[in-house]
Amino acid sequence: MNNNRKIYIYTDGSSRGNPGPGGYGVFIEEMITGFSYTKKITSISEGYRYTTNNRMELLAIIVGLEKIEKKKQNVVVFTDSKYIVNTIQNKWIHSWEKNNFYKKKNVDLWKRFLFSFYQHYIIFQWIKGHSNHYINDYCDRLSTEASKRKNLKIDYVYEKQNK
Repeated sequence: MNNNRKIYIYTDGSSRGNPGPGGYGVFIEEMITGFSYTKKITSISEGYRYTTNNRMELLAIIVGLEKIEKKKQNVVVFTDSKYIVNTIQNKWIHSWEKNNFYKKKNVDLWKRFLFSFYQHYIIFQWIKGHSNHYINDYCDRLSTEASKRKNLKIDYVYEKQNK
């Protein structure tokens, strides 16, 4: 565990229609303390032509975690998704994994999530959406704007299963 480095990942996902065009927004704040203080900020967003809100919420967290270059980092993930927070905090994810995600949705993303999840020390913090939390609101705008772009990516797994 690295006590000198703290990483805060704020995320949001959206879809216009559920399913429909969707997007995610991520804001990463990395703070390093020691002899000097460093702060690094990164924003990421991407849009998809046909997906769901839950997939975009989960993908936002995955993308944020995958941007962390060093392993075993202290990470706090802020999300307004009860779907994700409850799955992690109630430890449902471990029984899902043990049962090979039998009859669960978004298996491809949950497996990808777990790969990054096991590499760090992560705390999940739920934030009430649309409650004037400026970074959550920023991620919401990023995700909504991403869903409206002209050249949206294809969520191949979702589209193959649902069209």
